[in-house]
Amino acid sequence: MKFYDREKEIKLLNDSELQSQQSAVFTVISGRRRIGKTSLILKSLEGRQFAYLFVARMSEAMLCEKFQAEITRSLGISIYGSVTGFAALFEILMQESQKRHFTVVIDEIQNFYKINPSIFGQIQEIWDRYHNAAKINLVVCGSIRSLMVKIFENESEPLYGRATNKLIIKPFEPNVLREIITDNAPKAKAEDLLALYTFTGGVAKYTELFVDSKCLTKEKMVELLTKRDSYFLTEGRDLTINEFSNEYDIYFSILQLIASGKSSQAQIDGVLQKNTGAYLNNLEKNYELVYKLKPMFAKAGTRLTKYRIKDNFLRFWFKFVYPYQDLIESNRTEMLKQHILDNFAEFSGLSLEQYFREKLMASGEFTSIGGWWDKNSENEIDLIAVNDFTGKGLIAEIKRNPKKINLEALKQKASHLPKEFAKYDFEFKGLSMEDM
Repeated sequence: MKFYDREKEIKLLNDSELQSQQSAVFTVISGRRRIGKTSLILKSLEGRQFAYLFVARMSEAMLCEKFQAEITRSLGISIYGSVTGFAALFEILMQESQKRHFTVVIDEIQNFYKINPSIFGQIQEIWDRYHNAAKINLVVCGSIRSLMVKIFENESEPLYGRATNKLIIKPFEPNVLREIITDNAPKAKAEDLLALYTFTGGVAKYTELFVDSKCLTKEKMVELLTKRDSYFLTEGRDLTINEFSNEYDIYFSILQLIASGKSSQAQIDGVLQKNTGAYLNNLEKNYELVYKLKPMFAKAGTRLTKYRIKDNFLRFWFKFVYPYQDLIESNRTEMLKQHILDNFAEFSGLSLEQYFREKLMASGEFTSIGGWWDKNSENEIDLIAVNDFTGKGLIAEIKRNPKKINLEALKQKASHLPKEFAKYDFEFKGLSMEDM
């Protein structure tokens, strides 16, 4: 698959590289695994001199041996003798950068925690000592969000406040996914675009796998997802197991319940027979895997909160893969494939709502976007978008089938909106798969 999107991110990285020719720049890039961080960095550095250092989980001495060879090969820096500690290598790089400009990329930097946690303090001490006279473009990136926040945003950590730039890589927006599927499957239907969004959420690696395998119809995507030894069958576990460590079983149970439609803490507590408030708080704030959905303009302490899984692929995985490990382990994935196809229409309804919310966010026409429901869920509105500067707003009903949209019923629901909505001039609209 060719390289798509990321113009703003590449501009930031190019500007940083230009700035670093005069003064040291320290850029921190984070984002979930498979989102395309490394591809983005390498794309931005095409034609430039740089050393790429991937922090694999091995002994510090072995890692430094690999780094030493890469530094000599890519930067032409002769390092005499065997260097067994990263601090010594980093100091050599900082010293050399006082003589000339170059870029160093440290990928999966959070893995230093497993190798030698004191390395972060060593980096801080050496950076503080040399960076004022250096011309280095230091780019570091990592995938485990909780650790990246700890390393660079926790005031008690040594590297807090050292970053010149921070960049969080997000999934492709809906319009980019539409461009990708149009380029690679011109005859694709709206159902196929919705499937691509539902299964990948715009994650670059997953999208690339579907494109390169020429699996861009809903049926072919599901076939690739469920074939024996499929990359996707273990991906949910691989993504999250390092975040949760020893308590992954309770977190997995909570995510499975949210994916199945148990969206309130009361529902989750009822099934698990325990108070899950602390776990939900971690999932939201530390791991950033779920988010709270509240009616627009609801007060902070409202009890009408719903939990949603942020990541489309994980929502799919915890709904259709994790609960059916017995089918996967006994190689009965054909049954799993049919189960997904049979339930896709119902499951993708929520994806379609999220698709339009993201599409409207990207349009830049609205300052706030959300939904609304009353305490009994008797009146529920799929999408409300408002512009606080123009006073304009949109109230929409979202259905896969446009024939099921009833604007008169939507207006009746809107009549129950609280007084905070009265200041907006609303347009009422139906959105379906025909509008994707």
